[in-house]
Amino acid sequence: MSSAPPPGIYVPAVLFFTEDEEFDIPAIKSHVLRLAQGGITGIVVQGSNGEAQHLSHDERKAAIQLTRKTLDDNGFQGVLVIAGTGAQSTRETKKLCVDAKDAGASYALVLTPSTWPPQMSVDNIIRFHREVADASPIPVLIYNFPVVTAGQDLDSDIIATLAQHANIVGTKLSCGNIGKLHRLTTRFSPSDFAVYAGRSDFLAQGLLSGSAGTIAALVNIVPKLHVKLLRLYQEGKITEAMELQAKFAHADWAIGRIGGIGGVKAIVSKNFGYGIPTVRGPLKTLDIERLHENKHYKILEDIIALEKSLYNN
Repeated sequence: MSSAPPPGIYVPAVLFFTEDEEFDIPAIKSHVLRLAQGGITGIVVQGSNGEAQHLSHDERKAAIQLTRKTLDDNGFQGVLVIAGTGAQSTRETKKLCVDAKDAGASYALVLTPSTWPPQMSVDNIIRFHREVADASPIPVLIYNFPVVTAGQDLDSDIIATLAQHANIVGTKLSCGNIGKLHRLTTRFSPSDFAVYAGRSDFLAQGLLSGSAGTIAALVNIVPKLHVKLLRLYQEGKITEAMELQAKFAHADWAIGRIGGIGGVKAIVSKNFGYGIPTVRGPLKTLDIERLHENKHYKILEDIIALEKSLYNN
């Protein structure tokens, strides 16, 4: 039986590119180090925010290797690397899991294929994930994100069935369904099957329902604040945790209104001094100089100021 990742704060890291869409190595390293210095538990390479679908197999391996090496070279050997390995065929997904292990990842995060939604019956979904887990040389987490899987939303019965596989050790719930999360946390020990909130806007609610923490895009911008909320919860300071949670709820919403992945890159670049907001098409690159024109950006400016106030703490 494989072990689940430890509870904590995980980040699906954005991947910085140069203007000609090649890897921006210095910016990627700077981002990995700022996240690690923020106290996170692990980095997801090639989550949805990492533009995995826009990368070649060689690029996916290179991104994992660069992340792992950057952490190791700077004293962060204890920060985990999880690799997104979802693909549109079982065969390719299996290969990506092997590649991830070879490149230094400790776990694989697997999306359900979405090219043929009418063919993805419950039996086919379960068969796909079991076959991948059978073949994967590293433990697997199930990634439930209906927005990027043509509306497929794995229910708690499907996930609970998959959780009984010896090499399936957790799930990321980007569906935002707190009831589903609670049903799973009350059936499985987090050491055997870890359930993570897939968005920051229900991190505290998830913790109160027994989650193992979060794997969330907003951590790219404010890692220290996420670690602080987790600590407040662990110390029993629920009122303070919920006050911070309210800020996350507004900030998570703001990111989506600003531009998703391109918005995260633009915000990081403007406020932390590295990288440019280039994304690979068909995503749209944002103009950093026009961020202030978006009414939602003020919410993020406020929470970033709070993040920076923690830098000397």
